Amino acid sequence: MKILVIEDEKDLQQNIVQSLEKEQYIVETADHFWAAYDKIENYKYDCILLDIMLPQGNGLDLLKMLRKTGNTDNVIIISAKNALEDKLKGLDLGADDYLTKPFHLAELNARIKAVLRRKNADGLNTISSGNLALYISERKLLIDSQEIPLNRKEFDILNYFLFNKNRLITKTALAEHVWGDNIDQADNFDFIYSQIKNLRKKLQNADADVEIEAIYGVGYRLIEK
Repeated sequence: MKILVIEDEKDLQQNIVQSLEKEQYIVETADHFWAAYDKIENYKYDCILLDIMLPQGNGLDLLKMLRKTGNTDNVIIISAKNALEDKLKGLDLGADDYLTKPFHLAELNARIKAVLRRKNADGLNTISSGNLALYISERKLLIDSQEIPLNRKEFDILNYFLFNKNRLITKTALAEHVWGDNIDQADNFDFIYSQIKNLRKKLQNADADVEIEAIYGVGYRLIEK
C-alpha cells in the first residue's frame, strides 16, 4: 500500500514516515503545495495524509483537485486548525476523515487502516479467491488453510492483483504501486520479474485456485483457474 504524506513540519513528517514504514507501507512525502500537486497529478496513492496549511498554497485546493478526479475517499486531513468550519469544509470537499494536531501516531495508523479497509475491501480485512485467503492486517496468506510464507513485496503484489482480479496490470502500474515513484530511477523491470516468478511458484506449489498470467510485452493478470 502506498501513502503520500503532505506535511511541511519536518519533525512531524519524519515521525509519521517512520511509523508508517514500520507498518510496511510505502511512504512518499511532499512538504509544499507544488510538490504535492506534482505527485497527486502524476501518481496514484492508496491513502493521502493532507495538511491544510502549506507553503505556497492551501491543502483544500489540492482536495478540490482530487475531488475532480474522484479520489477524495482516501484522504485524511491532518491539521492544527480544529475549528468546526474547517472540518466541515474538508469533509464537504470529500475527505474521508479529519485528525486534529497534535495526535497520537497509533490513532493515525488506526484511521489509515480504517480508510484502506473501506476503500479496498468494503470494510473487510480478508480477500478471498477460490481456496486462497489473504489477511491484510496480519499480512498472511492461507491456501487450503495452510499458511504460505511471503516476503513483503510478494504480499504487496498479490494484494494488488487480488484487488484487481481479471484486470490487466501493466508492469509500470505494478512497479509504481508496489515500489513507489522511485521506480523512475530504475533501468529495467528485472526486479519485478524476479518477485513475480517467486510468487507464481509459491502459488503453483500450494495448488492455489488462482494464477498470475503473463501478457507478453504488457504486464500481468490474476485469474482463477
